[in-house]
Amino acid sequence: MSRPVRLLHCHGSFDLGGKEARTARLMNRFGADAVHVVLAANGEFGARKAIDPAVQVDFPDDAPSLAGKPGLGRYRRIGAYMKRFDLVLSYNWGSMDAVMANTLLGSSMGLPPLVHHEDGFNADEAERLSRKRNWFRALALTRAKALVVPSVRLEQVAQSAWHQSADKIHRIANGIDTDLYEKKPQRGAIPGFKPARGAVTVGTIAGLRPVKRLDRLVRAVGAAGDGIRLVIVGEGPDKDRIAAEAASLNMTDRLLMPGFLDRPYRFAGLFDIFALSSDSEQFPISVVEAMAAGLPVAAPAVGDIADMVSAANAPFITPPGDETALAQAIATLAADPKKRASVGEANRAKAQAQYNEDRMVARYRLLYASAMGRPDFAQGY
Repeated sequence: MSRPVRLLHCHGSFDLGGKEARTARLMNRFGADAVHVVLAANGEFGARKAIDPAVQVDFPDDAPSLAGKPGLGRYRRIGAYMKRFDLVLSYNWGSMDAVMANTLLGSSMGLPPLVHHEDGFNADEAERLSRKRNWFRALALTRAKALVVPSVRLEQVAQSAWHQSADKIHRIANGIDTDLYEKKPQRGAIPGFKPARGAVTVGTIAGLRPVKRLDRLVRAVGAAGDGIRLVIVGEGPDKDRIAAEAASLNMTDRLLMPGFLDRPYRFAGLFDIFALSSDSEQFPISVVEAMAAGLPVAAPAVGDIADMVSAANAPFITPPGDETALAQAIATLAADPKKRASVGEANRAKAQAQYNEDRMVARYRLLYASAMGRPDFAQGY
């Protein structure tokens, strides 16, 4: 390449979740072909732990804030900062002021192109989209070069609620390096976790946020049987609430919350069952990771989860919000080791065939290269 591309990443939060994990993996795969600056409206940068130390990335404290009341003065400051980059990458509702600044001032200020990514919704839009936000998104995305979504449902929302044209929308499935999950899990990869003969371990990887409804997962595991343990890998504001729920059910000795752990291929295979309990998901990377590790998945049918898993796993995808059904799915899998193994192998085969990271990275490179008019960036792959 003639020179590395300069990418500005605008997030509401950069604490580790699905979109942040994917962003970090793309940064790592782009390597020396790109330099990055990451902004977060809430000032949280927990996902920086997942970025390779060799990657050129900065988290400046002197950049204009992405949080605040909409206004032309703020937008001008954000726009002036954008001018030093080749491409602006924005993510979810928390970055929408950056998107609006780029649309309103792009032509007059000569701003770089912008590609927006939508991965899902917070608790305040988990059940019903906000009309006001739909209107704001539709207007803000007017100048965006592309809108990237990982799921069929979000593709439909982008067209119907945000009035985006089909040629602007790019559905790119989240992918991982499935080969890494072929290796045996590493003992000691989860601090405090000790395998126990005869015990069944339900595991999840999630941001500890209200929309994930991990209190529901605690109750479902508790109802599924006394011999079932729960490991929740992740960080977030709901940690104390989850621990309190476990204490109220006398499950403290059956719950382990080790915090954020990178490289989930090291430990996902230590689980017997992978579970989610969210009110809202789209195309969760954690489900792909679990599938690649050969695990059965018990989860509500939110987002694309029902389509993601193998046909053999379909009976364990439950109605959204149905805690009893989720508990029963976990209990059924916990009681049948052969079923867990057969469902897990079917999931592994599907992950290897459809959710490979190389394919995802190639599509992102091509899209970003086209938006920038830098074909050499696509060829760098």
